[in-house]
Amino acid sequence: MKTVLTIAGSDCSGGAGIQADLKTMLANDVYGMSAITALTAQNTTGVSAILEVTPDFLGQQLDMIFTDIFPDAVKIGMVADAALIRVIREKLEFYHAGNIVVDPVMVATSGAKLIAEDAVDALKEQLFPLASVLTPNIPEAECICGAHISGIEEMKQAARRIGERYGCSVLVKGGHSINDANDVLFDKEGGEIRLFSAERIHNPNTHGTGCTLSSAIASNLAKGCTMAEAIQKAKVYISGALASGLNLGKGSGPLDHGYRIRTVQK
Repeated sequence: MKTVLTIAGSDCSGGAGIQADLKTMLANDVYGMSAITALTAQNTTGVSAILEVTPDFLGQQLDMIFTDIFPDAVKIGMVADAALIRVIREKLEFYHAGNIVVDPVMVATSGAKLIAEDAVDALKEQLFPLASVLTPNIPEAECICGAHISGIEEMKQAARRIGERYGCSVLVKGGHSINDANDVLFDKEGGEIRLFSAERIHNPNTHGTGCTLSSAIASNLAKGCTMAEAIQKAKVYISGALASGLNLGKGSGPLDHGYRIRTVQK
């Protein structure tokens, strides 16, 4: 069995963060491990408190993982502190980690900034150059490339601009803010642009979908898939999860971010 490490925060409600990551990894037939960056008090309606670990403790977690069960892929979720980001970079470089999926959790779909500006700068400088693929949503892609995105063509331009700047593949997620959840991939191998066309699944329970998608991509990369194959399979997986999801939280809102896969086009 292949192994995947998630470096992210804990979601006590189980819908996002490392809990969502580990569930996704198990469902995708890989062995999941976690290095926790923070404890959070949250549920499907929001976050009420965050308790970050120290950089030294995060480093010790990573040492214990890499020196025993070396991960075939690494997924990095929300890391809100620049010092923690620097530790992650140092450890990934030291252990020569590969298949690194960075979900740059910086900006909510509403446009609200989720982490401090120094942490945004640290993400760009420290982790983006190590990534095999970045998975930003539209507001995050706008923050990274400094350009407004209003449609597919702008998504393609942003994906290419970000990918060429940091030397990685980039999946810009369209979601409900732009279209029917059509995503654009800039594949650094060959510099190709691929469009993942999708239709919407009417499901208001979307807490943790970004975590789930990036973890599924990491799981597929660990199993030897190409980048396009890993993303296609991940989207099929999350589409099935959304289609069969339970209405667990009384705070589930009206937002509809779901999608069902139709085609993949170059």
